[in-house]
Amino acid sequence: MPKLLQLQHIRKTFPGVVALDDVSFSIAEGEIHTLLGENGAGKSTLMNVLTGFYAPDSGSLLLDGQPVRFSSPRDSLALGIGMVHQHFMLVAAHSVLENILVALQGVPLFFPRRQLRSRIEQTIAEFGIELELDTPVWQLSIGAQQWIELIKLLMRDCRLLILDEPTAVLTPQEADKLFQVLQRLKQQGKSIIFISHKMREVMEISDRVTILKKGSSVTTLEAGEFNQNKLATLMIGGDRIPEWQKSLPFSDELVLEIENLAVRNDRGLADLDNFNLQLKKGEILGIAGIAGNGQKALAEALTGLTKVESGRVLANGEDITRSCARSSYIAGIAHIPEDRKAIGIAPDLSLDENLILKNFRAKRFRHGVFQSRSAIRNNAIEKVDQFAIKAGPQGSPVRLLSGGNIQKVIIARELSEQPTVLVALYPTRGLDIGSAEYVHKVIAEGAGNGMSTILISEDLDELYKICDRIAVIFRGRLIGYADPTSSSREEIGLMMSGEVSA
Repeated sequence: MPKLLQLQHIRKTFPGVVALDDVSFSIAEGEIHTLLGENGAGKSTLMNVLTGFYAPDSGSLLLDGQPVRFSSPRDSLALGIGMVHQHFMLVAAHSVLENILVALQGVPLFFPRRQLRSRIEQTIAEFGIELELDTPVWQLSIGAQQWIELIKLLMRDCRLLILDEPTAVLTPQEADKLFQVLQRLKQQGKSIIFISHKMREVMEISDRVTILKKGSSVTTLEAGEFNQNKLATLMIGGDRIPEWQKSLPFSDELVLEIENLAVRNDRGLADLDNFNLQLKKGEILGIAGIAGNGQKALAEALTGLTKVESGRVLANGEDITRSCARSSYIAGIAHIPEDRKAIGIAPDLSLDENLILKNFRAKRFRHGVFQSRSAIRNNAIEKVDQFAIKAGPQGSPVRLLSGGNIQKVIIARELSEQPTVLVALYPTRGLDIGSAEYVHKVIAEGAGNGMSTILISEDLDELYKICDRIAVIFRGRLIGYADPTSSSREEIGLMMSGEVSA
């Protein structure tokens, strides 16, 4: 197939960091090309080069065989390169139609609204997408919002579409629909760069796969030349993937009960409504649901970070409904938050300081009225070894660590006091295979020692892999429980859509 885009010996550095070092690969016309790599491998930097956010220090980009250089995202869009980012660029108060029109180029001040609307409707109908143009974006599911981003690129007639972790916010049925659309686009001659950590998806959809490691392109493989084990080995290289086993069956002893819980957000809308849940000792309980159905409110209610309007939360029989974050922690509830950089760490403090954020008052970290720097340093040395943290120079800000290592810092801190319950909100989102397996290992080992975990995830493969039970949430209510050993992905997907109950 003719080559649409070629990257030759791309190098990009930042002060003290080589982000990309001699990256080369090509994208053919009408192919789905997957990029795989660990956190910190350079995928995001490379996509920022392709979309004009960064200019490479050296190397070249060839489009249709001709050298190109982008000074801004507008340049790459003008040449038909567009990206659907993980965080959508939509105006929530505006309608679907208005968001699409804003993205179009060359629309006159007095534009032919009916004609443009007809073109957009034809594009939506062509791919069988369910999208009502007059609906405000804030009323739409996350999956529907992703369709808007894709339609925006199709209306601009982009030839190369870049999709960054596109299925992270989709039900299994929505993901299947997306793959059908991508295959249709491929048949039309569009080229697609697909970024995902989900091996099952990579195997299903990829024509070719390029592996990035430590800022360099390792190899490119054709479909039929790779399987999941080979790809994982190439990604990890000499690093060993953590091994773990599920714990023995959990007990019937209840450690956490949620009764008729109601939580409202800042707009007065119900994030949780009459929500009920039971967690047993040593159990790993998965919470499945499309993003935005109350998962974050549930985690924050359990960890004292949001106000509960009504209902009760009982931890070992004790009412902690209106506890603050610190009293929840003292009650034995630990928390891995959704946004590890925004609220999981104090980004400008050191690794040592971040590891004692929740127990800095402990006597072992004090020398009289002052903190004991030696005790804090020794604690960090112990945790770095115990949790396999790849730490930077001593005293440097923790924000400089990779996403996977920041997650390990949070886990090390949260588990340092042997909690009774761990509330983990999307703990492996955006993590590579090795880091994700490490999180699973810690949760599984905790279950073996009697710790109970509420694992909130959008990845059904993850929930099937590690959970003892799966509870499905829809619009702030518990739809029902599913047994991962006997329930199909389709059944749980329907529950996630609120179409069935158990």
